[in-house]
Formats: sequence, structure tokens, C-alpha cells
Amino acid sequence: MMDGRIGKIRTAFENNGFVDTIILSYAAKYASAFYGPFRDAVGAGLLLGSKGKTTYQMDPRNSLEAISEISLDINEGADIIMVKPAMPYLDIVNQISKKFQIPCFAYQVSGEYSMLIAAIKNGWLSEDDVIKESLIGIKRAGATAIFTYFAPKIAKKLKRWHILAKTYRKLPVNGRTSDITS
Repeated sequence: MMDGRIGKIRTAFENNGFVDTIILSYAAKYASAFYGPFRDAVGAGLLLGSKGKTTYQMDPRNSLEAISEISLDINEGADIIMVKPAMPYLDIVNQISKKFQIPCFAYQVSGEYSMLIAAIKNGWLSEDDVIKESLIGIKRAGATAIFTYFAPKIAKKLKRWHILAKTYRKLPVNGRTSDITS
């Protein structure tokens, strides 16, 4: 997001003895309408004015710039890359995971969460299914980890899904043991 920032942070850390400190880069943070619910909740929309953060966040039309900025940040010492928001930029998550040998985190932001919650509340989508599918899609694109507002809800469900997966894994399908987790 700001050229040279990661290098300055890395230098400051190492000059002060913090040689094993991990730096997470927000090099792939897009200027997105999906931040709206969060900005409204904290009153940031009024403070930002009509331009918002478009002056320094990535243009949604430009994928090459993200890859270039990520490469620069890695060369300056970034250890992890964050893609934000996740859903509209799964192609970027995929490119990062294939091109670079560092973890790629994806952030399912407030607008993505709000969109799914609205559809769930209106009965248009099944809660368990859509939450699980949205996170699986992000993971399948190549994300090493996912930040999501669904975290408290999904943590409770993971234990139940894990138990179900163990049960279903043992069921024979066409003469073979099935494995629903692969």
C-alpha cells in the first residue's frame, strides 16, 4: 500500500533485536465497496469524504499492480501477504499462492459477511451450507488462512462437521470407503 513501508519496518525491527518478527503485508488491499458496513459502523465514511481510500488502495480492475506490489514487499522482508477483500479477489489469492513461497491470508470483510447474512436471514441461502462453501472457495483458491466475521460461528460448527466427516468417511461407496474431506 505504501512503497518502502515493509523495508522500513523490517529494518527497524532488526536494528532493535527483533530478528524473528513476522510482518504481514497488506499489499493486496483493494479499494472496495465491500468495506462499507465496517466503515459505516465506525463512522469512517463521513471522515473519508467522496474519494475514500481509493487514492492508496488497489484499483479493483488491476491485478498486475497487486502482484508487483506483493513482489516488492516480499523483497523488503514481508513474511505473509493479506488479500482484502477475499471473495472478489480469489484470482489474486490463487496467483499469489502459485507464484510466491510465503503464506497468503484472505480476509472475508464486513460487506461479504453482511451480504451472506442478509441472504440467510431472508431465507434465500442455507446458513451452514453458504458459510462453509464461501470459506471452502477461499481455501481452494490458495489461501493459507482466512480472516472472517464468521469465525465464532464456524469454530462451533467445525467440531460437529469433523465428527460428521469421521462418520461419513467410514461409509462404503461403490465398494470403497468414502472420504468426504478430500
